[in-house]
Amino acid sequence: MAIDYTTTPPVGTSTKTATGTQSAASKAQVDYNSFLKLLVAQMKNQDPTKPMDSTEYVAQLATFSQVEQSVQMNSRLDQILQGSALAQADALIGRTVTSPDGKTSGVVAEVRLFKDGVVAVLTDGKQVVINPGVSIKATPA
Repeated sequence: MAIDYTTTPPVGTSTKTATGTQSAASKAQVDYNSFLKLLVAQMKNQDPTKPMDSTEYVAQLATFSQVEQSVQMNSRLDQILQGSALAQADALIGRTVTSPDGKTSGVVAEVRLFKDGVVAVLTDGKQVVINPGVSIKATPA
């Protein structure tokens, strides 16, 4: 039984694209067509003297369905987290923030969202990374 797995890179590797490096984990969203192609290849290449039981195919299909649902749920959770981060960032504008070391302080004029956190840009152009230890206060009128 010989199945050709060369078309799919291993998870965790990265591949070069026209826009730069793209992680293979981000390509892990496999659709039903890919699964069916794999299933057909498995059926074509199985040992005719020891055919695979149909319950094994059903179990594989059920497992694939669970994985696809998990991927979709993670995608939706990411969207919810992004919306929440945006709402929290919006609430910082006009507030006074002080860095954990107390050296940088000022009124937030702009907030920049990054994949790994939030940066508050103060009215004087300085930047404060919003992380544990940052003090946020209402700006006195």
